[in-house]
Amino acid sequence: MKIATISQTKNQLSALLDRVRHGETIIIVDRDRPVARLEPVVTAEEGDENGRLARLERAGLLRRGSGSRGGEILKQPPPKAVKGGDIVQALLSDREDGR
Repeated sequence: MKIATISQTKNQLSALLDRVRHGETIIIVDRDRPVARLEPVVTAEEGDENGRLARLERAGLLRRGSGSRGGEILKQPPPKAVKGGDIVQALLSDREDGR
């Protein structure tokens, strides 16, 4: 995220808009106080949900999956429960093994 003063914004508006077009958010400050935020507009094709996902992905908070394995996993039946099994103990042993 870039921070720009009001005078920088006036002088370099085209360059800042190019950065916004490429997904970056610009915070505009006046005497070190944030007054505005320039960010990409979500288009009708993207939809609100995809726009939110795109912002999270650009921020490095999310990585989208390819979607290729979801159907395979859902078609498989869930594993059978083991009689006398302890889920907490299984979790703790997995953590100890470094899984």
